[in-house]
Amino acid sequence: MFSYLRIFSAVLSIAFTTTPALAARMQAEPALYPVSSVVADKRADIVYPSIAGHSLVYNVRTSDAYSVVQADVSNPTSEVSRIKARYLNEALRFGVALQGGGIGYVSNRMGPVSAWMRQGHGDGHVLIANMGSYFGGVVPMNLHASYDGSIWCFDTPMEKVLQSRAINQFEDLAKHPELLAQSWRFYDSNSFKHQAGYAATESGTRNKFENPSLFIFERSNGQMTMIPNAVSGAISPDGKRVAFVRNTGGNYDIWMQNIDGSDLVQLTDSKYGEFEPAWSPDGKRIAFASNRDSKGEVLETSIYVVDVQGGQVQRLTNAKSATDGAPAWKDEHTVVFHSNRNPTDPQNDTLSRWSLWQVSY
Repeated sequence: MFSYLRIFSAVLSIAFTTTPALAARMQAEPALYPVSSVVADKRADIVYPSIAGHSLVYNVRTSDAYSVVQADVSNPTSEVSRIKARYLNEALRFGVALQGGGIGYVSNRMGPVSAWMRQGHGDGHVLIANMGSYFGGVVPMNLHASYDGSIWCFDTPMEKVLQSRAINQFEDLAKHPELLAQSWRFYDSNSFKHQAGYAATESGTRNKFENPSLFIFERSNGQMTMIPNAVSGAISPDGKRVAFVRNTGGNYDIWMQNIDGSDLVQLTDSKYGEFEPAWSPDGKRIAFASNRDSKGEVLETSIYVVDVQGGQVQRLTNAKSATDGAPAWKDEHTVVFHSNRNPTDPQNDTLSRWSLWQVSY
């Protein structure tokens, strides 16, 4: 009798023993809001969604090529069009959705790395600005535009060594500059080192290089405006304001001002980093990525929303060890973003591939 009891006790002990993997899962927080997969491909990285009207645009990297894909927001897995490299050694990056079906992107097809726009009707490609005409050539990164394509903005490294590195990354198919851009823009030490992901930032850290600048280009009059010490620009839905990231005291926060340079306002104030602002359709909120709740961990970022008027910050995503970033608004209560989450266990596990997700709140 006692032997049977000992055996039964041993079986119960084994059954209820918590393994390290199980313990890690048990420690993971439940999702703050419902999160679901939007677009995924086991053979490709899919990053940086952009939405305007019914158009969803995102960037795709396969083993040997980059392209910019357009889909319908209501059916994101059904491809409407794709912009591919047409010429030898041409590289394409940073797709932007425009109302009416237009697509903005960055290409080096004319030699200098420049911003282009494929028109919504037909297949005409318009050169937005020949960046090579500016001093030493300006390398446009993190392209953004107003919904109607009348105002464009991008940031660029101003120092020669960083410009050279940015161009090399842009043309290298083995690299993913849409993600690496966070590295050359956000240095957190005196080491000339690049990390694949979002650079760790914390108040008081030193930056060896001069901060990049944000450029705003108005197509109607050809005027180019520079905002020093600013990156990740986003034009408001009404085209009157621009949100951006600025380095203050060694870390990066979200700022906002009018297009004409007036009414500068700091929207976030964290000792860690806030990146990639995106306006809500009504212009009342701005979504952004941050590592504030992971205390500056390089690859642990979440999506947040800040109220433009009151400044209240709300966290939307909280997956364990995930890198959530590049928010884009699908509607007033749904934000699309890219992430390295594992589709089979999105709250607890990550992959080496990137895909698109959405969170509704």
